[in-house]
Amino acid sequence: MADGNTLVFELDTGTVKIELRPDLAPNHVARIKELVNEGFYDGIIFHRVIDGFMAQGGCPNGTGMGGSKKPDLKAEFNAEPHVRGVCSMARTNYPHSANSQFFICLDDATFLDRQYTVWGVVKEGMDAVDALPKGEPPRNPGKIIKATIE
Repeated sequence: MADGNTLVFELDTGTVKIELRPDLAPNHVARIKELVNEGFYDGIIFHRVIDGFMAQGGCPNGTGMGGSKKPDLKAEFNAEPHVRGVCSMARTNYPHSANSQFFICLDDATFLDRQYTVWGVVKEGMDAVDALPKGEPPRNPGKIIKATIE
């Protein structure tokens, strides 16, 4: 694994290590690193967790309606399948609207393929993702205590 391409989320449910994939989505990976280095994700909740589907986070106001103050990203759709452990960017109905929100697939969701930008895959700690409280939004949402790049 290349130096500086592992995203570590310290969640209140455990530690998750994600291998970043700049080969698939260089601009999205650069954005995530930028946000992590600014502390943007620290304290942010998973506001939408659907059992058997995915866990979504990255909204600064915890509602799913917000993003960072940075401009939205141009889509980098790729052929990487949305399977368990894959990390992808959330967006509105407009393809080029990804900003800071992302989701981690809890199960295979290949119907999302080539419509959302895959930027990484969980290498360790999928049990911590599975343990996130479910709901839209969860009553006591799981959160990112600290995000780092190593």
